[in-house]
Amino acid sequence: MKVVAFARNDLGTGASRRQRIAGLTPGIVYGGTAAPVNISLDHNALYHALKKEAFHSSILDLEVDGKTEKVLLRDFQVHAYKQLVLHADFQRVDAKQKIHVKVPLHFVNAEISPAVKLSSAVISHVAVELDITCLPADLPEFVEVDLAKLEAGHSIHLADIKLPKGVSAVIHGGEDNPTIATAAIPAGKVEEAAAPAAAAPAAAPAAPADKK
Repeated sequence: MKVVAFARNDLGTGASRRQRIAGLTPGIVYGGTAAPVNISLDHNALYHALKKEAFHSSILDLEVDGKTEKVLLRDFQVHAYKQLVLHADFQRVDAKQKIHVKVPLHFVNAEISPAVKLSSAVISHVAVELDITCLPADLPEFVEVDLAKLEAGHSIHLADIKLPKGVSAVIHGGEDNPTIATAAIPAGKVEEAAAPAAAAPAAAPAAPADKK
């Protein structure tokens, strides 16, 4: 994915305000052996790019005044109530050095899982993204979570996910195998299932056999 930007020398709060009035978003490129570079980006192009999931978890080709380098979007700020991107930060990446980034989780096959098909369970996504480390060339746009075998009352954990080649998960909080998704039958359905059994009349005792 390509991003076009322009180097800027006019810095400061007043300069940033003028840029935004002119339809530009100030930003910065940092990292690697080169010095940080202050840049300007077309606001509308950046605003629409930020709506794309891949823009947040892909290696981007950032062109600044005709020179292209590989970067990751590391941060951006938006206005509290206006549709306005205030600033964007990009980090240079080295093809030979591993990067640390969060990628979205894509949940598939929920509709064919035993939890949904047989038990009408509700599947909850405990996590929606995964912290990973890998070389830039191995960076996936997303990680797929297959729910096809998930049963009601059970969970999918990190160890159940097949990560792409060259990708490792980064664990936080001391939990070795965090929960990714759960399947539970709603309380109302459990009560509905229990009610008929409770209301069923007791079987009548068998009549004694006639004595001859």
